[in-house]
Amino acid sequence: MRALDGKVALITGSSRGIGAAIAQRFAAEGARVAIHGRDAAALDAVRQTIRDEGGTVACVIGDVTKHDDVERMCLDVERELGEVDVLVANAGGSFTRPGPFEELTEEGWRATVDGNLTATFFTIRSVLPGMKRRRAGNIITMSSAAARRAHPQSPVPYAAAKAGIQMLTQHLAAQVGPYGIRVNCLAPETILTDRNRERIPDAQKASLVDIHPLKRLGTPEDVARAALFLASDQSEWITGLIVDVSGGAVMV
Repeated sequence: MRALDGKVALITGSSRGIGAAIAQRFAAEGARVAIHGRDAAALDAVRQTIRDEGGTVACVIGDVTKHDDVERMCLDVERELGEVDVLVANAGGSFTRPGPFEELTEEGWRATVDGNLTATFFTIRSVLPGMKRRRAGNIITMSSAAARRAHPQSPVPYAAAKAGIQMLTQHLAAQVGPYGIRVNCLAPETILTDRNRERIPDAQKASLVDIHPLKRLGTPEDVARAALFLASDQSEWITGLIVDVSGGAVMV
């Protein structure tokens, strides 16, 4: 029996990178997966990959910073696959460049906080009533090493939003544990997504490798394996945990 047989999993921000890797891993382990994004072509490519590997998959498109979009997406998932058993609130990103604090713009701050923390809040809020009614569920949020280790080059709004996600995770875990719902958080360090492979110069990649005791950068599959552990019954007595997927670069 596969680790997620019979489960419905919604992974936001899964048209590429870490989210796509998680969706593919979950589908390979028997979950019926709903993938999400705003790029229809990218979503279709992930859907086709999952189908080619024998998985069951549905696509939903929407803006996770808009409550009505998220509610519609969750209803679409329920109609096509069933009620969500596992949520991976992965959608997010940094929408400001590193720089002096006083030069941050209101627009950049709001975009980053909304795109990470508010999006996570809306997504969880939409699936939580069903999980509480069934007295079962599993929620995985996505933080970052930027929220675990201060650095002068970190984009502050991103780090602050991801730190907020960590506290949201732990407070929620304490609140919903009596309903049989577990809530945990992944905090990846630098991950070699296709976008990062292109964006980060080779010399910088080499210097980043040096700060990791395991002497390599992470891959989307590294994060997907950690997500599978938290989503499966192998971690059934773990909740409220922040898991650093960082090759040893963060040890808290």
